[in-house]
Amino acid sequence: MNIAILSRDAKLYSTRRIKEAGEKRGHKVEIIDHMKCVLLIEKKNPMVWYNGRKLDYFDAIIPRIGASVTFYGAAVVRQFEMMKVFTAVESQALIRSRDKLRSLQILSRAGMGMPKTIFMDYSKDTEGVIEAVGGAPVVIKLLEGTQGLGVVLAENKKAAQSVIEAFHGVKARIIVQEFIKEAKGADIRAFVVNGEVVGAMRRQARDGEFRSNLHRGGHATVVKLDRHEKHAAIIAAKKMGLGVAGVDMLPSKRGPLIIEVNSSPGLEGIEGATKVDIGGKIIQYLEKHAGKKKIQKDMINA
Repeated sequence: MNIAILSRDAKLYSTRRIKEAGEKRGHKVEIIDHMKCVLLIEKKNPMVWYNGRKLDYFDAIIPRIGASVTFYGAAVVRQFEMMKVFTAVESQALIRSRDKLRSLQILSRAGMGMPKTIFMDYSKDTEGVIEAVGGAPVVIKLLEGTQGLGVVLAENKKAAQSVIEAFHGVKARIIVQEFIKEAKGADIRAFVVNGEVVGAMRRQARDGEFRSNLHRGGHATVVKLDRHEKHAAIIAAKKMGLGVAGVDMLPSKRGPLIIEVNSSPGLEGIEGATKVDIGGKIIQYLEKHAGKKKIQKDMINA
């Protein structure tokens, strides 16, 4: 197959690993900077141009779209979809996953466990908001934050009120979440590919930090999920419409609580912790779905 990885940086670990995995399995893999793609929108003839040439030969794409360029990145993915190219992450699922509020609403409707969460439009009733999620300490998050940025732990009610008012003062939209004390600064990242958990790790925050993100200095260890955690991860990815997903959850007294479903999860931490060839799992997913379409296409053109 001819496979395109939509990535802005060919040197990134995840991009390199997926390319290596694809080539190891005999595929032609090309890295395409989606921000340099030009979209030709024409009746019955959609096309993607890149550096002056048509990208009309790919059988599948693997989007690795950064949060800051979701709008244009999703448009490029959508264009390939219009060209009947299989994508590991569909454009609508990508957009859905980047909207934290919408994601939580979808998961709530599906009956998934999650921390109590409040979203409001600059409400002045900060005390009522804090009490609604169980009182301080509370976690306050920017809706647009990624990799632990824009996430604050307010230890007491006064601090929480000050942080909420400060965010409101700069017109930043936030969510306020229940703090899960028993998680002890750790969360679980389950990597889901094609409806199956292919690897899982526990991420532990460094001393003095409550955010367990590896970008914030946390460290990862392999973990075996229990049946409730595995089921939660698989259902969360399915409800978000994601064939490839990183599902983050907190261990709690009432079971696993979903905090985020990531549509472009990094491979470095999960492969390092589990020693599983996650890149190869993603390529196998493409082979199963895009490979069938290629065989059918080749038979028609024979």
